[in-house]
Amino acid sequence: MEHAEGQQHPISIYFIVWGLLFVFSAASYAVDYYQLHGMTRWSLVLIFMVIKAAMITAYFMHMRWERLAMVLAILLPPLFIVVFMGLMTSEGHHTQSVRNLYFAQEKFVPEHP
Repeated sequence: MEHAEGQQHPISIYFIVWGLLFVFSAASYAVDYYQLHGMTRWSLVLIFMVIKAAMITAYFMHMRWERLAMVLAILLPPLFIVVFMGLMTSEGHHTQSVRNLYFAQEKFVPEHP
């Protein structure tokens, strides 16, 4: 008797995920079609992008069936990078606002010999 290596998943799961990816892609294009603007547009585009990336990672890269340690080892470093980028952006905005405040108060005083 031979044993099959690896796990076998029903193909219907992949068809369902493929259909959902199509639906989320259509919704993303609908955001452009209906000409949404501002934060609504970018929020929806980013939400659909994250959902599609998560579905692709979970099902087509088989992360859904991996051990938790493997999932955390792969997904935590990019998450930390995004968090650190957010912190650096926040610090950059703070530094820029302090500089604007300081240099706006400073006036040119000519030196007398």
